[in-house]
Amino acid sequence: MYFSNERKKAALVILAAGLGSRYGGAKQIEGVGPNGEILMEYSIYDAIRAGFTKVVFIVTREIRDGLRELFDGRLRSRGMEVEYAIQDYSSIPSFYRIPAERKKPFGTAHALLCAKDAVKEPFAVVNADDYYGAEAFSVLYNEITAMPASGRAAMVGFRLKNTVSKNGTVTRGLCAVEGGRLKSITETYKISVFPDGSIRDTAETPEGVPLDPEAAVSMNFWGFTPWIFNEAEAYLAEFLRGLPEGDLKSECILPGLVDSLIRAGRLEVSVLGSSSFWFGMTNREDRPIVAEGLKAMHKEGVYPEKLW
Repeated sequence: MYFSNERKKAALVILAAGLGSRYGGAKQIEGVGPNGEILMEYSIYDAIRAGFTKVVFIVTREIRDGLRELFDGRLRSRGMEVEYAIQDYSSIPSFYRIPAERKKPFGTAHALLCAKDAVKEPFAVVNADDYYGAEAFSVLYNEITAMPASGRAAMVGFRLKNTVSKNGTVTRGLCAVEGGRLKSITETYKISVFPDGSIRDTAETPEGVPLDPEAAVSMNFWGFTPWIFNEAEAYLAEFLRGLPEGDLKSECILPGLVDSLIRAGRLEVSVLGSSSFWFGMTNREDRPIVAEGLKAMHKEGVYPEKLW
């Protein structure tokens, strides 16, 4: 599994620094495949097949060495560039005073900004704890390597009904799409599947607000050019200036950054379709479902007996 020298350069940026509070542990590095593969290995494998030439891990210091041991040799031997970016408070603007009690990271927009020095080519962003499928990486690679240097981005959209969990609530970016372009994105918290099969937003009331199961959602599978980093820097500064003093939990998130740029007329986002099957590990009870899904794909030949 090697890529041709004729392939255009593109990086895969993996968001792996989250605390995984709902899952209850470092789910980013927990083996779930039939040979103990961690979930992000499948994203990396599919990205290499699609043509990506670099992997950038956004991590905490606590898991960096473990990922280096796992990935450096196998990726570099396949001609891949490998970088590690630490998401910590050192990249927070100096004007903001971080509360001493705060432990939570500042979110996915801040995480992305931590990779600024490591990414100089078009790139995709994925969650470490989601499975997106080979076709999704292929369509996004083709899109980002043909994009202009600024003002454009892409996302792979999934249907809400295919991204929920029966084992607890999930957070999803609900998308308004017109003519294949993203018009707005709303981060929606506490989405639940009810016994009657309906999907509802329960953030305000236990009964919840019904949601369209066919609605397009973002699973943080974005395609950008390095132009986005300066925009993220400005957005993070604005976010921090608006935080109440002593705030310990608020996060600066990628969907918010994208939505603000669309509304300002500064960004056009293509929404790409994919027939790939998505699944992820939001809650610990999701693990056996994911494990069975991966096992079946190995058996069906979607993946070889061993990835590496």
